[in-house]
Amino acid sequence: MLALIDIEKWLDQGGLALAALIIFAETGLLIGFFLPGDSLLFIAGFLASKPKGLPHLPSLGLVVPVLVVSAFVGNQVGYLIGNRLGPAVFDRPDSRLFNQRNVVRTQEFFERHGTKALVMARFVPIVRTFVPVLAGVGKMKHRTFVTANAIGAVAWAGGVTVLGYFLGQVEVIKNNIELAAIAVVAISLLPVAIEYRRHRRASQQA
Repeated sequence: MLALIDIEKWLDQGGLALAALIIFAETGLLIGFFLPGDSLLFIAGFLASKPKGLPHLPSLGLVVPVLVVSAFVGNQVGYLIGNRLGPAVFDRPDSRLFNQRNVVRTQEFFERHGTKALVMARFVPIVRTFVPVLAGVGKMKHRTFVTANAIGAVAWAGGVTVLGYFLGQVEVIKNNIELAAIAVVAISLLPVAIEYRRHRRASQQA
């Protein structure tokens, strides 16, 4: 995970276009799993809340739609990759940018949560990169995937960015932005943790 100060520099230099490209790569390309999606969304919202903002980062009214669309299109590309290339995508040997353990982790997550995984995975680093590809490999109905993809893109890209915007107007948050970003990422994982615990309890009772 890259330092938050690096993310702010990225946004200062590349602005919304770079942010959109990063979100697209993390959610649509297998090599994008290491990119800091959660932190970038939060920081983008935070910077948009500043009176002067950044030269290349427009108002929240434009930032949110662009990032939501980038997240949606990214997953659509991931689904297409899995659907067209099939299991061969996940049969590759380990390399610096591809690790079979990430595949196993994603498969377990997908099997545990089913269609809901497409929405929940948005909030789980690494898993969100592989889940749409796995959905494509499994030939999930395209309409079902598009619906879940849209919900997940709005909840994640839109939700985290808007949260960063409003928290950026709180004095204590402005003075502790790094801790706030870490806390937001941790909180975003709570629904997944709750769902996992409920599933585990149900399995034990079965």
